[in-house]
Amino acid sequence: MNKLKKWIAISLLISLISGALVIALTFDASTLEAIVQIKTEYIILAVLLHIFSLFMQGIRIKTMCGALGYDIGIKEATKIVTSSMFVAAITPAAVAGEPLRVHLLNRRSIPLGKATAVILGERLMDALLIISLVPLSLYVMRGFLTSAGANTSIDTALMIGEIVLLCLFSILIYGLWKPKKTRKVMYFLVHRFSRLFGKGTETMLPCVLERVDTELEHLHDSVAIFIKDGRKGLFLGMGCTVIVWALDFAVLPVLLVGLNQQFQPLVAYASQVILMVIMVVSITPGAGGVAELGASTLFSFFVGSSLIGIVVVAWRAITFYMNLAVGGFVSLKIIKDTDYIKRMFK
Repeated sequence: MNKLKKWIAISLLISLISGALVIALTFDASTLEAIVQIKTEYIILAVLLHIFSLFMQGIRIKTMCGALGYDIGIKEATKIVTSSMFVAAITPAAVAGEPLRVHLLNRRSIPLGKATAVILGERLMDALLIISLVPLSLYVMRGFLTSAGANTSIDTALMIGEIVLLCLFSILIYGLWKPKKTRKVMYFLVHRFSRLFGKGTETMLPCVLERVDTELEHLHDSVAIFIKDGRKGLFLGMGCTVIVWALDFAVLPVLLVGLNQQFQPLVAYASQVILMVIMVVSITPGAGGVAELGASTLFSFFVGSSLIGIVVVAWRAITFYMNLAVGGFVSLKIIKDTDYIKRMFK
């Protein structure tokens, strides 16, 4: 079995086992009753919402490329999006998705530097939006849990989380604005903290710092390219980013309506924002296992216990398995980029 097939198998196996466990632990007579009464039209709507979000990502790429003076069709841009999602879904932390997008843009005569700027610009917009929403989401969840009678330790933990993430968001913005000064501060902190954790960290931490430093420079350079050559692309791209996430985050509430569940929409949206952060730092392919466990925990605050498994699996099927199926078809049948993808997994 080659590495590509192995990663696909691992990704599917982890996710399927996790989903099966969640269903097995929450399945009862009420689950069957809810399935019988399901409103099919809302399930179809949830699928369509995710499909529209993929098209919006294609429009975002087209818009940002156009702002730099390069024309790419919406159809081609959407193919790039879906193809990269296939690779992202089978690699830890989705690390292979961006390199494939850059490669596919470069193959369409867009210079490597500007192709990189477009893709890193996308990721930066996603990160800025999600990170900016996390403190608000924690506040919403904290208010909901307090009203539901949660203990004070959970309330305190969420409040600390809000403060920490606001600080991280401020550091990220300042780091993009003044990367050289940020680098000096980071090196100073690493030097100080490495003494506290012993000699073993003195060699490890600088390597981590160098990686963060490199990524910070790439992001700064990407923003600089857009500010110089395509400022309009940043504004339009950010607008597309808001729509993309609004569509994807609407999938869960629509599923819940289809399952006749009563819930607070703000809590449903807030839980997904927090879940996205958890999934980003996951080291499993496609966040398998982590996504199911995290979703079953967060969704349990507003979904009946007998339906948690069904909701998690349905949500995962639309936001993950669909990406895997459609992305695999586009990658291997339409774009025919099999050789490049295989080289990525050597």
